[in-house]
Parts: sequence; C-alpha cells; structure tokens
Amino acid sequence: MLSVYEFLKEMTATRGISGDEAPVAEKIAGAFRPLCDEVTVDAMQNVVARLGAQGPRVMIAAHLDEIGLMVSQIEEDGCLRVTSVGGVDPRILPAGRVTVYTQEGPMPGVIGAIAPHLLTAEDRTKNYKMQDLYVDMGLPESRVRQLVHPGTQVALYGPVRALKNGRYASKTVDDRGCVAIMLRAAELLKNTKIGVQALFVATSQEEVGSYGAHTVAWALDPDLGIAIDVTHGEMPGCEPGQTHPLGKVVLSQGPYIDRKLHRRLTELCKKLRIDYETSVAPRNTWTDADDIQIARAGVPTALIELPLKYMHTTVETFCADTLEEAARLLAALLAQLGEEEETP
Repeated sequence: MLSVYEFLKEMTATRGISGDEAPVAEKIAGAFRPLCDEVTVDAMQNVVARLGAQGPRVMIAAHLDEIGLMVSQIEEDGCLRVTSVGGVDPRILPAGRVTVYTQEGPMPGVIGAIAPHLLTAEDRTKNYKMQDLYVDMGLPESRVRQLVHPGTQVALYGPVRALKNGRYASKTVDDRGCVAIMLRAAELLKNTKIGVQALFVATSQEEVGSYGAHTVAWALDPDLGIAIDVTHGEMPGCEPGQTHPLGKVVLSQGPYIDRKLHRRLTELCKKLRIDYETSVAPRNTWTDADDIQIARAGVPTALIELPLKYMHTTVETFCADTLEEAARLLAALLAQLGEEEETP
C-alpha cells in the first residue's frame, strides 16, 4: 500500500523546478508502472499513466513541477543573486536552506541578507525584495564560477516532517501531494476492471503557465477532465471564504467547471460520507483545469482540491486523511463512470 509519507519524502526531495522536471518525471513514472497498463513521458516531461484499455478517455491531472529560484548573477565574493521561477515570495527566503544544482551535482547553500544591525531604521521597516537576498555556498568566487552560471537552478529545502493529528509539513506538496492522490487512486483500482481509460497525468510547467496541461490535453483529446490541485487551508487572520478546513476535500464550482461533473462529485461525497466543501471560482481557477477545459473542441472538466496551509513555502501543511479521502473519491468516480454505457 502507498505510504504517503515515504512517497512525499522521496518526491519532494527530487529535482523538478518548472522547465527542469525530467528527474522527478522519471521517478513518478516509475511509481505508476506497477499500477497501470502503460506509462509514457512526453517531450514536455508530462507523465501519462493509462489504466484501462477501452471506453471514454478521462484525463486526471496534477502537476509535478515546483517553484524555485534561478541564478541571475555571481557577486565578487562568490555569492549568488537569484530570481524566482514561479511564485516565490521573497519574504519567506531569508535564513532558508537551498540546493544549488551545479555542474558537479547538487550542493548546499543558505540564503543571506544584510543583518538588521547594519540597516537604517527606515530599511528595517521594509519587506525583503529578491534583489536584497543572495545564496551563499561558502565557496570562493573562482570555484563558484566553475560550478555555477546564470540560469543554474536553485531549489528550496524543506523535507517532510510529521506533525501531530495526521498533519505533515513539507515543501512541494503543491502539487506532488496531489500526484500522490492520483497514485493512491490507481492503487485502489488496480484489481478492478473499469470501463474507462483513466489517464493519470503528472503535468509539467503549471507554476509558470500550465503549459504541460495545455499540450498534453491537446495530445490525449480526453472526453472528460479532472484537475487536482491545492487550495488554501484555514489559517488565523484570513477572511471567511478565503480558506477551507484541512479535514475537508474541496470541490470547485464556477464558469470553467462542468456543472454536471461537479454535481456527480458532490453526490459521490454524500454517498461515501466524505466531508467536502465547495469553493467558488468566479473566473479562472489558476490550475490545470483552465487549460484542460478549452483543449481542442472543449473538455467537460471538474476540479478537486486539497487544502493546505502556508502555500508556496517550505512548510506547506496538509492532512493525510484528506488526501486519502480525495483518492477514494477519485477512484469511486472512475469506477462509476465505467459502469455506464455512455460518457455523461
């Protein structure tokens, strides 16, 4: 049986910043192979795992890429100036640990900034900006220039930590936690003959524009789409409606979401006694769902979301039971669709 902790321990530590997903794509493909009929990796590093040989094509997508940093300049003392790949908030970076993917392999670094003692009173009142920060590898400039160049990728460091009450904290739960949902659903269906072709897709480049989902949805031409991504979990100081309880699966509703498919998911939640909540997305969902539903002539698409706290940090926190319930919901939907003569 899939261990969420062990899966995330390995996958969140694997290289896979947007545009550089090959290492994590290879590992995720390997995890799906024992469970699916066919697994491929395309030119965009999308992993496509097919379960079932006939029937309607249902594309289920969770992205495998992560936010990170990229070297923009090397200073005279060997420190690295960086810029963001995806939505990195510079306020979370000071005193953080990173992994620099040098030409000789991954090496550790730390993120530094001018100490507050050396700042003016006015500067101490301001938030950090990316240009105020740098990565220190502890090496002289000559050695750094042998190892690193502008464009070298730098990953944030945040290994999985088990908290109390079934909670876990880690970097890159967005969205490899949702890849774990797909993998767990495939495991639940492994010995079940389903009447659909379930196309589990770990998509690339979501954090910079959902380009992997855009291309793979065009290539697969699915009959239905299910995107799986994270949403904001309840935290102190947030307005009502902005966040959701960690213990509930979230089902989005809005103009980009197929209403019939959404209703089917809510009915399944009631039947299976899965706690759920509806999220309102009046325009974009800012997930792969937006690109899947406009592929080719259009794909009826729904969105399942996993609530987590502290999104786009190194301590994204979620509830393991909710992840399991989302997988149970997804597996039940695929099994139910397979029992019908036509795609709804």
